[in-house]
Amino acid sequence: MFLNTLKIPARALLQCVNRGVISPKHRVGLGRGPSRLYYETAKPVDISLSGASSARTVDLRSDTVTKPGAAMRQAMAEAEVGDDVFGEDPTVNELQKMAAEVFGMEAALYVPSGTMANLIAVMVHCRERGDEMIVGDLSHLHIYEQGGSAQLAGVHSTTVTNLPDGTFDLDQLESKIRHGYPDAHYPRSRLVCVENTHNIQGGRVLPLPFLQKVKALADRYGLAVHMDGARMMNAAIAQKVAPSTILQNTHTVSVCLSKGLGAPVGTMLAGPQGFISRAVRCRKALGGGLRQVGILAAAGKLALGDMINRLEEDHRHARTFAQGGHTNTEMYTCKTHTWTFLFHHIFLTTLSQPLCVCVCVCVCVALLECDPPLYEVDMAAVETNILRFRLRDASLTPTEFCALMAAVGEGEQAAMGQGVRVLMFPHIGDSVRAVWHLGISLEDTQLAIQKLQFVARQHSQKRLRAQ
Repeated sequence: MFLNTLKIPARALLQCVNRGVISPKHRVGLGRGPSRLYYETAKPVDISLSGASSARTVDLRSDTVTKPGAAMRQAMAEAEVGDDVFGEDPTVNELQKMAAEVFGMEAALYVPSGTMANLIAVMVHCRERGDEMIVGDLSHLHIYEQGGSAQLAGVHSTTVTNLPDGTFDLDQLESKIRHGYPDAHYPRSRLVCVENTHNIQGGRVLPLPFLQKVKALADRYGLAVHMDGARMMNAAIAQKVAPSTILQNTHTVSVCLSKGLGAPVGTMLAGPQGFISRAVRCRKALGGGLRQVGILAAAGKLALGDMINRLEEDHRHARTFAQGGHTNTEMYTCKTHTWTFLFHHIFLTTLSQPLCVCVCVCVCVALLECDPPLYEVDMAAVETNILRFRLRDASLTPTEFCALMAAVGEGEQAAMGQGVRVLMFPHIGDSVRAVWHLGISLEDTQLAIQKLQFVARQHSQKRLRAQ
């Protein structure tokens, strides 16, 4: 209500500023676009250039860049180990039992990577070459795992259209199920795969009613449901439910330990005991049978035991960045006038004094509403730790924008007090992706916001000079 009341005067006040960022009034569908559906693999930034060697780095490329902390490293150093291929590594066995209990599954298996875990699941569920699985057309399994299900397992894929929230139409799903086996013309439908949270669609959480309907439909036709749950723990935190509540709607799941949970290596594959017994054989065939791997499993135990609840912090920081709700002192300069706003360390949601509300609204409007707008984001889609936004100016590509964010620009140290390198990835649909994780603090998030605004102001001034 305060935002609606104060929006117009705040915007008028900030029109003197030549910067622009995310506008909630111009929401766009980020799910599709004419551009390619793949990451643009960026070359490492040369930090010796433009004073970047002394700059602060905020790495928002992925939650895979997390590094184990002191407690995790100590647990790894002190881990009791054995030969896991013989089933004799006590730390691995403890981790697998722990994971099964957390997921509400009969058994679990420690696997080197999420890609291997998903491939094993496909191999176990689709036992014959030429079997078919149904996957979302924007799913990680379909886009980013090298077609391993076809390449290595001989399993055919058919796709359903992923909607912006990561779900798909159930009627379309039912229409993709093959009938009449063993008709010689068609593959045999065996498996439905879902992804939760949905990576490409910006960390979207699959609604529980949707998962219930998918499971019911699969059960009706004798199909299995596998969840690529690389970030399933983020979904559980966002929905404020136990992981087992989500997973009662699937037959099997893969859950990554090396993303937001902070372990250096590993994914847990879980399901019925018979499924896991067959999965052990597939893991061995794929080269995933490791020996004294308890050194790594010790990190996984700490990840599952201590790191789940802190994921809410990552979600909060992503929303803070999207909203621009940082809480420090900012100076806005326009021609001969300098406006200084003191933003105290108070969030808008906890304010009770009208003056403080006005001050904090200026913070939000500085990112969300200022003119000219350069960035767009759908705030309703910011559910977990992944943020996708688009650039409104066609003259600035996502690749160019990411390069500007990663470099220390001319005048940046004078304007911001230090150089800041913010690393992001160009993403599908001409968007930019940023991912929060345990290595990114609130201070890092605030610096990233300042850098975002600095780049927007510099770009606006460059365009004005070119006119």
